[in-house]
Amino acid sequence: MTKLKPWISLSGIGMFAVVLLAVAPLVLTDHWLTNLGKYCCWAIAAVGIGLAWGRGGMLVMGQGVFFALGAYAMAMHLTLETAGDRVPGFMVLYDPLAPLPAFWEPFRSAGFTLLAIVLLPVIAAGILGYALFKRRVKGAYFAILTQALAVALATLISSTIRETGGDTGLSDFKLFFGFVLNDPANKVMVYLIAAGLLIVCLLAVWQFYRSRFGELLVATRDAEERVRFLGYDPANIKLVAFVVSALMASIGGAMFVPIVGIITPAEIGAAASILMIAGVAFGGRASLFGPALGAMAVGWGQSSLGSTWPDGWTYILGLLFVVVILLLPNGLSSLPARFTGWTRRSPAEQPAPAFDAAELEEVRS
Repeated sequence: MTKLKPWISLSGIGMFAVVLLAVAPLVLTDHWLTNLGKYCCWAIAAVGIGLAWGRGGMLVMGQGVFFALGAYAMAMHLTLETAGDRVPGFMVLYDPLAPLPAFWEPFRSAGFTLLAIVLLPVIAAGILGYALFKRRVKGAYFAILTQALAVALATLISSTIRETGGDTGLSDFKLFFGFVLNDPANKVMVYLIAAGLLIVCLLAVWQFYRSRFGELLVATRDAEERVRFLGYDPANIKLVAFVVSALMASIGGAMFVPIVGIITPAEIGAAASILMIAGVAFGGRASLFGPALGAMAVGWGQSSLGSTWPDGWTYILGLLFVVVILLLPNGLSSLPARFTGWTRRSPAEQPAPAFDAAELEEVRS
């Protein structure tokens, strides 16, 4: 396969970092900087979807599950940090004398919370992925099952009002690991953390794409049986990509909470998961920057058009999704190549080509 020097993709990531970390805080108002931080959180989850779906062929329609694990872990810690030694206010409304639920208590610790944000999605995705991939569940069955899990988790949270706030969710956070969230300087700090994590995720995925694992992942997507015949277990390869995408979704969810100030089941259910998929498809699922930029664009549309025209925004999103699938199956990231005719692009910037047997043998050796 033809490859370009890696500095081309690194330069793009560097320019993206300059825009997010240096330019945006200087030129945007507090309102739009908060919105951009929210888009960055969705973009982090979208980058993981691009790895699993664009390169691995796994249509992960239930990323809201892992987004929720990170979001509610962070929200529980911030709620306890705000409440101090008292029981959170929303629990007192339902039962003034009831103690704090036992599973809430560990989240008083900042260290435990950070570990939970990382380990919970890794463990959950590892168990789920192992069970599915070892049984060769894929395609529409995999997509429907993951989406069903997102619906089930959102329904469970909605029904546990006293423990999780139910449909109202968790909100009214005052502190972020000791920093006052209402302070404008601290809001900028939280935004910079989210934007920095997005850059780190892009760098990680870029390294995955150009590594031998990335080649095996694409080979598994396009010729799974050939990969198996060459001595590799496709289930293990897909499992790694699935776990990494789950971890990124959890990180995005964790940063979503202090930036937006609330987390509810509506942010993690089937609709939210489909919105993430739509953003990835819009930007270009197999490209490096497409998922992140697509998620940001869809997020902007939801914030701008969705607030002024909520009913019409749903139709616009559906029409946009249909147009992209029919006319631009590789997303907006394929437009530059169509206009310029430039075909010599790196694997991190183009839809990954199918592998043939000779290339698989080269990867194996």
